[in-house]
Amino acid sequence: AVVSTQSRGHSAAHTGPPHTLNMAEPSGITNLDRRDPFADVMEEQEDGVQKEDIHIRIQQRNGRKTLTTIQGISQSYDLKRIIKAVKKEFHCNGTVVDHPEYGEVLQLQGDQRKNVKDFLSAIGIARVEQIKVHGF
Repeated sequence: AVVSTQSRGHSAAHTGPPHTLNMAEPSGITNLDRRDPFADVMEEQEDGVQKEDIHIRIQQRNGRKTLTTIQGISQSYDLKRIIKAVKKEFHCNGTVVDHPEYGEVLQLQGDQRKNVKDFLSAIGIARVEQIKVHGF
């Protein structure tokens, strides 16, 4: 009887380890670089601050539930990227709503008025004196 030295499923032409990952090749993952999501917007504007006022309001829902609305952010900013950053920063849910009178409005769950005011001034969307906080 002739005994074969090859194991099933492997050809004799293959030498070396079964599978090696070449780390020199790019992996195709593009979100590994850490960058400012608002950097492209800041480059567009000369001073990085919008001209009109931003209004932050609170609305009572049912019981203890409240809703924070942010109105007046310039259309040159990507509101979906802003809401994504705010949701991650303050651990709350939120959305961009198209309001018939005010245009696109950001809505956040809970009373986030002080947090949003500090956030918008910290990232340079508006100066503190441009942000008007309403309610209670």
